This record gives sequence, structure tokens and C-alpha cells, in this order.
Amino acid sequence: MGTGKGRRARKKRRQRLKQSSAGALSLCHENQFVELRKWLHERGFQCNSLIPAQFSDTGRGLMTTQFIQAGDVLIALPERCLLTTATVLKSYLGEYIRRWKPAISPLLALCVFLISERHLGRVSQWKPYIDILPRSYTCPLYFSDEVVGLLPKILRKKVLSQRNMVFELHTCSQDFFKSLQTLFSHSVEDIFTCDALRWAWCSVNSRTVYMEHQQSPDLSTDPDTYAMAPYLDLLNHSPDVQVKAGFNQVTQCYEIQSMQGCKRFQQTFICYGPHDSQRLLLEYGFVAPNNPHRVVYVDPDILQQYFSEVDKQFAQKILFLKERGFLTNLTFGPDGPSWKLMTVLRLLSLKPEQYAFWKPVLLGATVSPDTEEQSLVVAWLLCHHFKQENTEARDKLSLMKFDWLHGSG
Repeated sequence: MGTGKGRRARKKRRQRLKQSSAGALSLCHENQFVELRKWLHERGFQCNSLIPAQFSDTGRGLMTTQFIQAGDVLIALPERCLLTTATVLKSYLGEYIRRWKPAISPLLALCVFLISERHLGRVSQWKPYIDILPRSYTCPLYFSDEVVGLLPKILRKKVLSQRNMVFELHTCSQDFFKSLQTLFSHSVEDIFTCDALRWAWCSVNSRTVYMEHQQSPDLSTDPDTYAMAPYLDLLNHSPDVQVKAGFNQVTQCYEIQSMQGCKRFQQTFICYGPHDSQRLLLEYGFVAPNNPHRVVYVDPDILQQYFSEVDKQFAQKILFLKERGFLTNLTFGPDGPSWKLMTVLRLLSLKPEQYAFWKPVLLGATVSPDTEEQSLVVAWLLCHHFKQENTEARDKLSLMKFDWLHGSG
């Protein structure tokens, strides 16, 4: 009788783990996660309260197996489990990096290590971690030109800037890549491709935690604040969650402390920061639903079509605003146009004879009912423009998706 109860109890526990109330499917018995947890255990990591799971809304994440109280440490990852530039410099790449002049950046060092370890395959000491990294990413760096063309102008500029940065990094690093040839039987040209660097760059950019390190004389003076954190990097983002995170010098672990707690058999989240939706998409490849920090950016170039034809002082006003830092981060938020955007629109609405009010407007002064009404009308027109632009982009994306499905069918 007792054995039966124990067996039934274990069966019920397994069922709860396999299918939680949030629609989560446990992944802890999949081979890649078994190997990862075993590998981390050998490096001193112990964690029975969080298990990997597949969630219907966010994809992979970590699910609690017990109640987490406010103030509890969610996860503590020993320093031996972290992948940092110190890890790279202690590896087979260390001597090559140390003798290369000018010194490579901390970011490139991590990227080269990831590419090298992925190429090594079964003999890689970091294979269990490399195996769970995505093979590609949903970041805009992986978007086609056609999709990038549908992004808002400001975001599109940032995506193209990222593309150029990765391309230039690959181009400028060719000689360093060639210096590594003696480490590999295959040609480094086939290993360190631009596509491989894009994968490694996205891995570092989207999956590292912030951790300050002592500046190494063997690397450039670029900030060295990266730490790849296996298992911990499965934690997904929620803007509503509060946590404390950092490296604990006493325990020698990177720790995340929950400030709100979490129920049993629920996905546990962390907050990547108070990022707007464009920042989340650009850096991490997703958009959080109901993000309280969501905004729509206004490109200053668009203002010209609402003012320049009737205002001969438009160019002078734009220069005046630019010199005083008023043409960056112009936004619409959940509560409407930002104070900064309305201030810009008020100044651009001033008539020629109101030149003396330029500076007072920047300090929040309201000049006249006419200028106030004009600025509100332009704000409404801008809002209507962005709604229409968004609708057209979504329609085009839907058509592209239909064509892709039809073509692949």
C-alpha cells in the first residue's frame, strides 16, 4: 500500500512538472539539458528549484519546482561556470591573443572563442553549453532586406548600423583570424565567416549578464563587462519583475535575487532593464506584450513636411533645437506625446514675430492659444501617420508570410 502511494505521488509530481498550469512542457529530461546540468554540476552548480521548460507564450524558459519567497536567491552560478574574457585568455586562444597587436577587443575575444568551440564540436570543453545556444537568432541582424525595409525609420537606421558594425568587425579581423590557422585543420576562412561572427556576436549581445572585470593588458581598452551565464541565460524577460543581480564576492557566484517571489510550477522571470520595444527587438529579438516602457520614436526629419513649407525660420529653429539637445528621443508613449516632443512642436509652431519666445518655450512656457492648438494638431497628424505606417507594414508582412507559406507548401 505504501509503495503504491509513493509510486502514485511520484507519478503526479512528474505530471505536474511535465504540464504546468501555464501550459509549460518540462525539458529537463531532454538529452541536451541533462548534459548541461551534469556539466554545470561538475563545476559546482546546484539548482533543484528551477528546471528548463517550453512555454506556449515565450518558448524556452525556467520553471520553479518550489515556492520562491521574496528575497530568495533564484539562482547562484559559480564563477567556474561563467564564460568571460578570463576564460578565453586561459584557453588555447590565450597565447595567440596575447601576442597579437594591436590588441583585440573583449567582445571579439568572446566571439572568436564561441566560434572556435562550436567548430571543435565533440571535443569542445564547452560543448554542453554550445549545444543549447540557438543556431540562429530572431534579432533584426537576421532579418531579410525586405523585412528590414518595413521597420520604422529610426529602428531601420540602427539595424543597418549594427549590420555595418558586424561586417566591419569581420573585415578588420581577417589577419587575426589567419593567425589562428595552426589551431585548426580546416581553413580559418571557412570557420570564421561573416555568418559565424554574426551568430557569435548575437550570442554575446543577447545572452550575457553585466559583470565588471579587471582590465586585461592583453585586450583593448574597450569595456570588458560581459559574462555568458549558462542555464541562467534561460531566464526570460518581464518588465514587471524586480530582481537584484550581480557577482557575490563572498560566495564567488553570480546571483539573482527575487524581490517579489514566484509560485510553484510557474515560469520565473527576470528584468533585462526598463527597455522600450525597439530596444528589446534590436538587442534581444523579441517584443514584450503590454510593455509599460513602449514608445514610438519620431524621426526629426519627418517634422519638415508639417512645417517647412509655411515657415521660413524652420531650418533656423531645427538648428536651435539640435544645439540644445532637443531633437533626440522624441516619442509617443502610452500617455501620448512626450514633454520633449510637445516642446519641439510648440517651438516649431511659433510665428516669426514670436522669436523672443524661443528660449522660454524650451523652459515650458506656453506662448498663445494659437501655437498650442497648432502643436496639438501636428501631434495628432504625426500619430495618424504612424498608425497608417504601422498598418501598411503589417499588411505587407502578412502578404510576405502568405507568399512564403504558399511557396514552401
